[in-house]
Amino acid sequence: MAKSNEAFSRAIIDAQLKAQGWNIHDSVSVRFEYVLDNGRADYALCDRHGRALAVIEAKRYAISPGDATEQAKGYAQQLNVPYIFLANGQEILFWEWQREAFPHPVKTFFSQGDLERRFATTQVRQDPSTIEIDKRIAGRDYQMDCIDTLCKEIGLGRRKMLVEMATGTGKTRTAAAFIKRLFQANAATRVLFLVDRIPLAKQTEDAFAEYLPDYPAYVLRAGRRFQDEKQITITTLQSMINLYGDYSSGYFDLIISDECHRSIYGKWSGVLKHFDGIQLGLTATPCSAGEDFDDPEDKLFVRDTMRFFEVDKPTFSYKLKDAIRDGYLVPYHIYKALTVKTAAEGGFEVKREELDWSAMDETNRAEFEQLFAGNPSITIDPSALERRFTIPERNRAIVREYREILENGYRDGKGILRKPLIGKTIVFAVNKRHAETLANMFDQAFADKKESPEVRYADYVVSGMGSDDTLDGMSKIKRFKKEPYPKILVSVNMLDTGFDCPAIVNLIFARFTRSSILYQQMRGRGTRKAANKPSFTLFDFVGVCDYHGDDDEMAEGGLVIETPKKKRYEARRLLALDINDHIDPTTREWITLDENGNMVFPEISEQKAAELGARFESWLLRQTELSPNETTWLRVVGSQLRANVDTWQEFTPRYFAFHPFTLMGGYPAAVQVFGGEERLYALFLDLNDAIFPKPGTAKQSGTGDHYSPLH
Repeated sequence: MAKSNEAFSRAIIDAQLKAQGWNIHDSVSVRFEYVLDNGRADYALCDRHGRALAVIEAKRYAISPGDATEQAKGYAQQLNVPYIFLANGQEILFWEWQREAFPHPVKTFFSQGDLERRFATTQVRQDPSTIEIDKRIAGRDYQMDCIDTLCKEIGLGRRKMLVEMATGTGKTRTAAAFIKRLFQANAATRVLFLVDRIPLAKQTEDAFAEYLPDYPAYVLRAGRRFQDEKQITITTLQSMINLYGDYSSGYFDLIISDECHRSIYGKWSGVLKHFDGIQLGLTATPCSAGEDFDDPEDKLFVRDTMRFFEVDKPTFSYKLKDAIRDGYLVPYHIYKALTVKTAAEGGFEVKREELDWSAMDETNRAEFEQLFAGNPSITIDPSALERRFTIPERNRAIVREYREILENGYRDGKGILRKPLIGKTIVFAVNKRHAETLANMFDQAFADKKESPEVRYADYVVSGMGSDDTLDGMSKIKRFKKEPYPKILVSVNMLDTGFDCPAIVNLIFARFTRSSILYQQMRGRGTRKAANKPSFTLFDFVGVCDYHGDDDEMAEGGLVIETPKKKRYEARRLLALDINDHIDPTTREWITLDENGNMVFPEISEQKAAELGARFESWLLRQTELSPNETTWLRVVGSQLRANVDTWQEFTPRYFAFHPFTLMGGYPAAVQVFGGEERLYALFLDLNDAIFPKPGTAKQSGTGDHYSPLH
């Protein structure tokens, strides 16, 4: 049978209808060549009582089904049905012609049950905007504004929307109130709520049980079937992958994706694209088509999110700085302190004589011999610490420093004594070995604070993705939230996203990340309000704050968006460098930030810093040909200029060889970002002339030794 023949298309359409449970031999449910006053409808799909619900207009393979819209609309008007399917055996278009200007593609015909359910709602549907929002669920102004905005967009025919809302501002509450409004308006009757992992699904189920007791929800686990009698299905994409194809595209009316990994827009996107419902994405990641990120994963996440939801900016946005300004989230302080080895410019040297070769096992000895290759020393990249190498003394230095600052505080640039709150603390570690080591060290350091020796003051949890899983991770997390001990929980990819514990007063970064999204979602773990919690403190022992400009207006903050890229943890041998390390006193710094995330400087320097900052901003505004990446680097330069206003008299590209720029790739990366040494030096000559005026002196030429390139 030729593909150009309409009969061939109809044979395929018949098979497609059968796949969705239609009995094509039952003339009550499916009627062929349905005779009308003006023509014949190829198919009429009816309910179980024979009442027509939709028409199907079939075309040959070679003809686009969209070409038959007017013909099919005439049949639908005569039958007085709200739904039209246009098909050619290859494509299926669905059209609610009384509410939409154009048909849109769907993966399958709707089952009879799904079509009946949708038809029933059209008879009693109201404009969602006319339904009062349940303020007991979401009563804050921005939450209600978000719901109103979404309902307005739906009224305009939008089918994809994206909400950006900072961690801790109530995305789940807002989603629940939005769902309730659509249910009450009969604009939706069945919702799919997607989360990143099953523990978060259980957390969401508990929340919906509280907020939406009249609308049954359940968690769908892998290998189970949909529970048709319940209105809200909460699950992960992985749990859906072997199931979704058994259901028609009309099964869900609303699909909400809450902080799923960006792979939902790639290898898992078939699940989302299968269902013909309104698509709503919830994220705390600033998503804008014009933003630039250093981390490739960040770039891909934002790009793929924008593409999937077909927007160039979020439908609604409420950022961390807005929430802190409005008093819904707590501000934070940063305590910075690097160990000598971590802060080492371009890596640190380890000499053969520093290692205790006699204490090594055969494997370690062979690996080190290979690394030294007959040389008296090797250079270790600090970024390899706790991944390839471990320095026990470095971890002990971090633990000692935390205890010291927690108990005795730290005097900032004003000479004011600053003391973090004592309470629940999360430590972000690199891998399981690192987490286990730190948990043990913290537990020993705070042994005098324990009620009894067997109690764990500190514990650790590891993401459930391989042989290094923490088997009872969820029970540990529950104890951490609900019980006095442990006070400290060390995490590897377990508490970065979706973990809500308002009692958190300290975050310790013992892990560095280049991902702005991941860093900010980790930081968001401390932002929630709690009794006697005016702020929280971020302890930065790896330089991650400077890398991400967290004393700068570029830091939008509180991001949860991207789940960390998950990989199976492989058992690996860390080479132990049993060498001395300690906190570098020159790196100790207490940073206070205002509600916008900008650094608050010591009073004695505030005026000078403000004046320098104004000159810097004025200069930056005149630079009209900067790329987003160049602007990011210059923002960090501006931050460092203000922070060092009392000591720096100029900025030279030589500073790129020092912290914090070494964490951004140092001088070589700066040359690449700014398009070569010539442009780099010319730009900073101009910058110095603008913000460090030297009356009576000639403009520097840049040919002297001070501006010579670094090698």
